[in-house]
Amino acid sequence: MRDTGKTIEAYLPLAMPIPRMAAAEKYLRRAARAATPYMMVAPAIWSLCVFVVYPILYMIWLSAFRWDMIGPKIYVGLGNFAELFSNPDFYVVMGNTFRFMFFSVSISIVGALLLAVYLKAKTRTNAILQSFIFTPYIISMVSVAFMWVWLMNSEYGLLNFILGKAGASGVRWLEDASVAMYSMIIVAVWKGLGYNVIILISAMHAIPNQLYEAAALDNTKPLKTFFRITLPMISPTLFFLTLMNIIAAFKVFEQVALMTGGGPINATNTLVFDIYQFGFKFYQLGYASAQGVVLMALIAVCTAAYFGALARRVHYGGEA
Repeated sequence: MRDTGKTIEAYLPLAMPIPRMAAAEKYLRRAARAATPYMMVAPAIWSLCVFVVYPILYMIWLSAFRWDMIGPKIYVGLGNFAELFSNPDFYVVMGNTFRFMFFSVSISIVGALLLAVYLKAKTRTNAILQSFIFTPYIISMVSVAFMWVWLMNSEYGLLNFILGKAGASGVRWLEDASVAMYSMIIVAVWKGLGYNVIILISAMHAIPNQLYEAAALDNTKPLKTFFRITLPMISPTLFFLTLMNIIAAFKVFEQVALMTGGGPINATNTLVFDIYQFGFKFYQLGYASAQGVVLMALIAVCTAAYFGALARRVHYGGEA
């Protein structure tokens, strides 16, 4: 071999970039691997920020202004909240909202629990009944509202026709201020009951059969079996369903808008429908935003109170 006179040290600078490039490539691969989960959730996070976080922050900011969507925004600080809490109609609306929430959720959950116990057996008849009960849930609220407006019409409605045939006097279901809210509750329960029943039946079917066999060997009465086995085992599902029903009841809008328009005499006006009226009918965006902030805080407080009161009573199968 021809001797060039160069020592091995002369070739070291040429060889050094190779391990450096390997280290850099290894670092990039590690960084890419670490960034992959964040890249996967980035579209969801972006959507959450754009369609949830930003509207909430904008609503809170807008609640400090008086704005009619045409003229300039006028800063009023907490003026909208002061006006809101000094308005007696606001407390009527809050009372309507809480009444609707309490009765609709209570009746729906208790009724669903009783029906689920009755229909949990896997028979053909029960499967047909479950389908009938679930059908109202998949019908749009627009169709449901128009159907019940016809059924509850005080002059030619089917309900008053049946009452007349039975010898009873007709009821002004949607025109009487003392009855209208309870009519709305009936419709809400009728529509949402089927969903709760199906979810609870699924939870009951997931209970290990060995527990019921052990209870039968001990000659445990059915009512005691329900409270000692069935109810604790479905308590996570019941906890979730009740919370979702509470939040949905606070946000009721379509039913009120289509059936009564908040009347008669403000008897069925709820908080979300009132927000809609002030925001898009009276063009008081700042006042409506203040109502939105109150609604958000109300749902947060009720959810926290619900968790604080009942979360520890929920039984999870993995707990000792």
